[in-house]
Amino acid sequence: MTSSPWVRYLTRYAALAYILVLLVIPVTLILWRTFEPGFGEFVDRITTPAAISALDLSLLVVAIVVPVNVLFGVPTALVLARNRFRGKRVLQAVIDLPVAVSPVIVGVALIALWGSAGAFGFVEKDLGFKIIFGLPGIVLASIFVTLPFVVREVEPVLHELGTDQEEAAAILGSDWWQTFWRITLPSIRWGLTYGIVLTIARTLGEYGAVIIVSSDLPGKSQTLTLLVSDRYNRGAEYGAYALSTLLMGVAVAVLIVQVVLDARRARAASKA
Repeated sequence: MTSSPWVRYLTRYAALAYILVLLVIPVTLILWRTFEPGFGEFVDRITTPAAISALDLSLLVVAIVVPVNVLFGVPTALVLARNRFRGKRVLQAVIDLPVAVSPVIVGVALIALWGSAGAFGFVEKDLGFKIIFGLPGIVLASIFVTLPFVVREVEPVLHELGTDQEEAAAILGSDWWQTFWRITLPSIRWGLTYGIVLTIARTLGEYGAVIIVSSDLPGKSQTLTLLVSDRYNRGAEYGAYALSTLLMGVAVAVLIVQVVLDARRARAASKA
């Protein structure tokens, strides 16, 4: 059963209008307000000491979060893809929890756990190691919200790969590390890279969880997203637009990388 032409046209134009109103117009407006005073003014606003400090902190958080997610995400994906055990569905649900839970709740939970009056408050009170309202709190919040990406990108690849090559390597005398390094890792490289790219994008753009656990002090614990909010709330709207454009540039770069990775994964799958 085919729909009439007017129904198809109405659906098509409704979809285009939806994208136009929610995406194209807001992005175009921000870009126009950013570059209206000139490109030099834009460069000046994203190279202020506060902006550079926020960028440095954001990149530092990324540099910590990505290796941690890879270090724990790949073994978790291997366990889920290669084993059957009691509690597997519970573990699957826990991994997907950051997608379902509001980031603000994540921040509140971290304060309840690691704050000075929290369950592990002795870490700060007795050991003098400050977690909440410092870099460790920002890192913990970012790790939590990005937890699913590496696992969810690697696990399907492992299911598709199967165990034939790994079993053949074991029969030939390869130990588990040689098998992983020479067989498993090259096979999951595109899925792992895709998960890393998504982790970087989410870490740089995270706001809800970070604002709860950060002291939001310029030059100390203020990431790029927090600086955007701070500038806008203080009435420095142009500075907020400039930093928003910078973050959008990062998002576009991530999108391009995703498209390239998808194309390479498709070519690799067609050759397999």
